Amino acid sequence: MSKQVRVRFAPSPTGHLHIGGARSALFNYLFARNQGGKFIVRIEDTDQARNVDTAQEKLLESMKWLGIEWDESVDIGGEFGPYRCMDRLDIYKEHIEKLISMGKAYYCYMTEEESEKEREEQVARGETPKYSGRDRHLTQAERDAYEKEGRKPVVRFFVPEGQEVVVDDAIRGRVSFETDGIGDFIIARRDGIPMYNFAVVVDDHLMQISHVIRGEEHLSNAPRQVLLFEAFGWETPKFAHASLILNQDRQKMSKRDESIIQFVEQYRDLGYLPEALVNFLSLLGWSPVGEEEIFTKEELIEQFSLERVSKAPAVFDTQKLEWMNNQYMKKADQDRVVELALPHLVNSGKLPVEMSDDQLAWAHDLILLHQEKMSYGAEIVELTELFFKSEIEYNEEAKAVLAEEQVPTVLTEFKAQLEALTTFTAEDIKAATKATQKATGQKGKQLFMPIRVATTGQTHGPDLPQAISLLGKEIVINRLQGLL
Repeated sequence: MSKQVRVRFAPSPTGHLHIGGARSALFNYLFARNQGGKFIVRIEDTDQARNVDTAQEKLLESMKWLGIEWDESVDIGGEFGPYRCMDRLDIYKEHIEKLISMGKAYYCYMTEEESEKEREEQVARGETPKYSGRDRHLTQAERDAYEKEGRKPVVRFFVPEGQEVVVDDAIRGRVSFETDGIGDFIIARRDGIPMYNFAVVVDDHLMQISHVIRGEEHLSNAPRQVLLFEAFGWETPKFAHASLILNQDRQKMSKRDESIIQFVEQYRDLGYLPEALVNFLSLLGWSPVGEEEIFTKEELIEQFSLERVSKAPAVFDTQKLEWMNNQYMKKADQDRVVELALPHLVNSGKLPVEMSDDQLAWAHDLILLHQEKMSYGAEIVELTELFFKSEIEYNEEAKAVLAEEQVPTVLTEFKAQLEALTTFTAEDIKAATKATQKATGQKGKQLFMPIRVATTGQTHGPDLPQAISLLGKEIVINRLQGLL
């Protein structure tokens, strides 16, 4: 085993990068960088039926977008490659044969129908279903007879009976499993392609992985993997199983759970900032020292340790993510905010695909008017709805403001002041408001609230002079006129 910290993220190319996978990748990355070690990305593509052609590319793209960098992988190579399982079949075959020759694995000719019947009979007897070991000690003649029938065998690992398998977990402590509850598990399919639990052990050993950091759902795989490490006489890496991620109802999250957006690519497309998502994911099950919640990637690297990863489940709080992303949006470069939000105004049909310089400048100012309020780019469509409406629908709160006795006087004077303007900038509108105050004697809420409600339909909103300027002189005067 290498003395240098070497960790890996090994996704299956079956779809987009899930937030659970992203957190595992992030924890591995932060730990490696904190320890001055190496972070490897390996593609576990042995389940050919579930693989998606473009998934590998999209997985790597999502990780790059998050700012998670790796030291070895399918795209950049490395001294321990290949880094895709299906490119390592010869390596697996050699090690499967070694286990068979050592008497620690064997060919099993039981058909799927026979296996299913065996499981049903065990369940009927109230037993935990597991392989009975029928083909453990076949003679060559029995094997030949099965082969003559045309049966293709799987390879099973010979699990020793009556033993305890101990997983020394950096997060969960000592976890033990009884081998009698495991049964001889399959390590290679009928076509010779290895199963996940076998491939991952061979790869972890040959790639000198020092720590296996992953989600709690993989804890059930750990005893099988420990048995394989021990069978080869290899040192077992240090395991660390992070807690489950629960939805906001504190239920285990499934990929069919529609209460939460679950894939990294979706957050990118919604206009989230990757550094905010990284910050948020890092706090799902890991707690820093102190009360601070906003961290740069460099600060996360400096603080991260497995000792502060919790056993307790982490709750995915969508509102907290929106709050956190808003903190980043407020401080983001203005051009970047526009880049995140503008496509959503176009895609929603609010703005044309091709825009003049004046239209672009207007859109730029409109987006920045809402920068402080915006939680993510797509939210700009809802936030700017009033700028694309020809008519306003006043709610009860707005109607109550417009019913106040000073309102007609304020709106009449404000309309006259606006009509006299030759330009319609925010500064012009501030001056018109001040002139209205002087002419009517109204100030504070009695002045500003009627103007805000009459022009925007809202009782709260962004900077009012800027908003009125962006609405445009004709629209604003028409709205005032409609109330007089």
